[in-house]
Amino acid sequence: MNHSEMEKGQPAFLLAQLGAHAAAQFAERLRVLDLTPPDAGILRLLRTAAGLSQQELAAKLQIHPSRLVAILDNLEKRGFVERRPNPDDRRLYSLHLTRGGGEILEKLSKVAREHQDALLSALNREERNELTTLLLRIADQQGLARGVHPGYQRLASPRRPDINDAQNDKDLARQTRRR
Repeated sequence: MNHSEMEKGQPAFLLAQLGAHAAAQFAERLRVLDLTPPDAGILRLLRTAAGLSQQELAAKLQIHPSRLVAILDNLEKRGFVERRPNPDDRRLYSLHLTRGGGEILEKLSKVAREHQDALLSALNREERNELTTLLLRIADQQGLARGVHPGYQRLASPRRPDINDAQNDKDLARQTRRR
Protein backbone atom coordinates (compact mmCIF):
# COMPACT_ATOMS: atom_id res chain seq x y z
CA MET A 1 0.00 0.00 0.00
CA ASN A 2 1.47 3.34 -0.98
CA HIS A 3 1.30 6.57 1.02
CA SER A 4 -1.66 8.09 -0.87
CA GLU A 5 -3.71 4.89 -0.33
CA MET A 6 -2.95 5.08 3.40
CA GLU A 7 -4.04 8.71 3.55
CA LYS A 8 -7.24 7.89 1.68
CA GLY A 9 -7.91 5.00 4.03
CA GLN A 10 -8.87 1.41 3.47
CA PRO A 11 -12.58 0.66 3.92
CA ALA A 12 -12.11 -2.30 6.28
CA PHE A 13 -9.79 -0.27 8.51
CA LEU A 14 -12.13 2.72 8.45
CA LEU A 15 -15.08 0.51 9.43
CA ALA A 16 -13.07 -0.94 12.33
CA GLN A 17 -11.84 2.50 13.38
CA LEU A 18 -15.31 4.04 13.29
CA GLY A 19 -16.86 0.99 14.94
CA ALA A 20 -14.46 1.14 17.88
CA HIS A 21 -14.96 4.90 18.17
CA ALA A 22 -18.75 4.64 17.96
CA ALA A 23 -18.88 1.83 20.54
CA ALA A 24 -16.72 3.76 23.01
CA GLN A 25 -18.77 6.93 22.53
CA PHE A 26 -22.06 5.05 22.96
CA ALA A 27 -20.82 3.35 26.14
CA GLU A 28 -19.84 6.76 27.49
CA ARG A 29 -23.28 8.20 26.69
CA LEU A 30 -24.99 5.25 28.41
CA ARG A 31 -23.16 5.97 31.66
CA VAL A 32 -25.59 8.81 32.42
CA LEU A 33 -28.32 6.12 32.53
CA ASP A 34 -26.08 3.73 34.50
CA LEU A 35 -26.37 1.19 31.68
CA THR A 36 -23.84 -0.77 29.66
CA PRO A 37 -24.10 -1.56 25.94
CA PRO A 38 -25.05 -5.20 26.73
CA ASP A 39 -27.84 -3.94 29.02
CA ALA A 40 -29.07 -1.65 26.25
CA GLY A 41 -29.07 -4.42 23.66
CA ILE A 42 -31.02 -6.80 25.88
CA LEU A 43 -33.62 -4.17 26.77
CA ARG A 44 -34.02 -3.29 23.09
CA LEU A 45 -34.44 -6.95 22.13
CA LEU A 46 -36.99 -7.58 24.85
CA ARG A 47 -39.04 -4.63 23.62
CA THR A 48 -39.47 -6.34 20.24
CA ALA A 49 -39.51 -9.95 21.46
CA ALA A 50 -41.23 -9.98 24.84
CA GLY A 51 -41.72 -13.39 26.37
CA LEU A 52 -38.48 -14.96 25.21
CA SER A 53 -37.01 -17.54 27.55
CA GLN A 54 -33.47 -17.03 28.84
CA GLN A 55 -32.34 -19.86 26.57
CA GLU A 56 -33.96 -18.26 23.52
CA LEU A 57 -32.43 -14.88 24.36
CA ALA A 58 -29.02 -16.49 24.86
CA ALA A 59 -29.29 -18.19 21.47
CA LYS A 60 -30.38 -14.96 19.78
CA LEU A 61 -27.44 -13.07 21.30
CA GLN A 62 -25.06 -15.99 20.78
CA ILE A 63 -24.06 -15.75 24.42
CA HIS A 64 -23.50 -18.61 26.88
CA PRO A 65 -26.70 -18.95 28.96
CA SER A 66 -24.85 -18.91 32.27
CA ARG A 67 -23.23 -15.58 31.37
CA LEU A 68 -26.58 -14.07 30.45
CA VAL A 69 -27.98 -14.85 33.91
CA ALA A 70 -25.73 -12.28 35.61
CA ILE A 71 -26.78 -9.53 33.20
CA LEU A 72 -30.47 -10.41 33.59
CA ASP A 73 -30.15 -10.62 37.38
CA ASN A 74 -28.81 -7.06 37.41
CA LEU A 75 -31.57 -5.78 35.11
CA GLU A 76 -34.17 -7.56 37.23
CA LYS A 77 -32.71 -6.17 40.48
CA ARG A 78 -32.93 -2.67 39.00
CA GLY A 79 -36.59 -3.22 38.11
CA PHE A 80 -36.19 -3.18 34.31
CA VAL A 81 -36.88 -6.85 33.53
CA GLU A 82 -39.02 -9.50 35.15
CA ARG A 83 -39.05 -13.25 34.82
CA ARG A 84 -42.53 -14.74 34.58
CA PRO A 85 -43.48 -18.41 34.53
CA ASN A 86 -43.75 -19.63 30.95
CA PRO A 87 -47.34 -20.75 30.30
CA ASP A 88 -46.18 -23.40 27.80
CA ASP A 89 -43.32 -24.92 29.80
CA ARG A 90 -43.20 -24.74 33.60
CA ARG A 91 -39.42 -25.30 33.56
CA LEU A 92 -38.84 -21.99 31.76
CA TYR A 93 -39.31 -18.33 32.56
CA SER A 94 -40.42 -15.72 30.04
CA LEU A 95 -38.59 -12.41 30.07
CA HIS A 96 -40.55 -9.17 29.98
CA LEU A 97 -39.81 -5.48 30.33
CA THR A 98 -41.34 -3.84 33.39
CA ARG A 99 -42.80 -0.35 33.41
CA GLY A 100 -39.39 0.84 34.65
CA GLY A 101 -37.78 -1.05 31.77
CA GLY A 102 -40.03 0.75 29.30
CA GLU A 103 -39.18 4.10 30.87
CA ILE A 104 -35.42 3.50 30.78
CA LEU A 105 -35.79 2.27 27.20
CA GLU A 106 -37.38 5.60 26.23
CA LYS A 107 -34.39 7.42 27.73
CA LEU A 108 -32.05 4.97 26.04
CA SER A 109 -33.72 5.60 22.67
CA LYS A 110 -33.16 9.34 23.08
CA VAL A 111 -29.47 8.75 23.92
CA ALA A 112 -29.13 6.43 20.91
CA ARG A 113 -30.68 9.02 18.56
CA GLU A 114 -28.38 11.74 19.90
CA HIS A 115 -25.40 9.40 19.48
CA GLN A 116 -26.35 8.58 15.90
CA ASP A 117 -26.93 12.22 15.01
CA ALA A 118 -23.57 13.24 16.46
CA LEU A 119 -21.71 10.38 14.80
CA LEU A 120 -23.27 10.97 11.37
CA SER A 121 -23.41 14.77 11.48
CA ALA A 122 -21.08 14.98 8.45
CA LEU A 123 -23.73 13.30 6.26
CA ASN A 124 -27.06 14.55 4.97
CA ARG A 125 -30.22 12.42 5.13
CA GLU A 126 -29.71 10.92 1.66
CA GLU A 127 -26.09 10.01 2.43
CA ARG A 128 -27.14 8.44 5.74
CA ASN A 129 -29.73 6.31 3.94
CA GLU A 130 -27.18 5.24 1.34
CA LEU A 131 -24.62 4.40 4.05
CA THR A 132 -27.23 2.34 5.91
CA THR A 133 -28.13 0.42 2.74
CA LEU A 134 -24.48 -0.36 1.99
CA LEU A 135 -23.67 -1.38 5.56
CA LEU A 136 -26.72 -3.66 5.72
CA ARG A 137 -25.63 -5.33 2.49
CA ILE A 138 -22.16 -5.97 3.92
CA ALA A 139 -23.53 -7.20 7.27
CA ASP A 140 -25.94 -9.58 5.52
CA GLN A 141 -23.18 -10.91 3.26
CA GLN A 142 -21.04 -11.52 6.35
CA GLY A 143 -23.86 -13.47 8.00
CA LEU A 144 -24.32 -11.06 10.91
CA ALA A 145 -27.61 -11.26 12.77
CA ARG A 146 -29.51 -8.00 12.33
CA GLY A 147 -29.92 -6.07 15.54
CA VAL A 148 -27.46 -8.23 17.51
CA HIS A 149 -24.02 -6.83 18.28
CA PRO A 150 -21.29 -9.46 17.83
CA GLY A 151 -19.63 -8.13 20.99
CA TYR A 152 -21.89 -10.39 23.06
CA GLN A 153 -19.85 -13.35 21.86
CA ARG A 154 -16.62 -11.87 23.17
CA LEU A 155 -18.19 -10.44 26.29
CA ALA A 156 -19.74 -13.59 27.52
CA SER A 157 -18.16 -16.61 25.96
CA PRO A 158 -16.94 -18.96 28.65
CA ARG A 159 -13.19 -19.09 28.88
CA ARG A 160 -11.77 -22.13 27.18
CA PRO A 161 -9.14 -23.88 29.22
CA ASP A 162 -5.67 -23.48 27.88
CA ILE A 163 -3.40 -26.52 27.60
CA ASN A 164 -1.10 -24.73 30.01
CA ASP A 165 -3.93 -24.46 32.57
CA ALA A 166 -3.92 -28.23 33.09
CA GLN A 167 -0.15 -28.22 33.55
CA ASN A 168 -0.36 -25.21 35.89
CA ASP A 169 -3.04 -27.02 37.94
CA LYS A 170 -0.79 -30.08 38.24
CA ASP A 171 2.19 -27.91 39.23
CA LEU A 172 0.11 -26.08 41.85
CA ALA A 173 -1.18 -29.39 43.26
CA ARG A 174 2.41 -30.71 43.51
CA GLN A 175 3.54 -27.54 45.29
CA THR A 176 0.63 -27.73 47.70
CA ARG A 177 1.38 -31.39 48.55
CA ARG A 178 5.03 -30.51 49.29
CA ARG A 179 4.00 -27.91 51.90
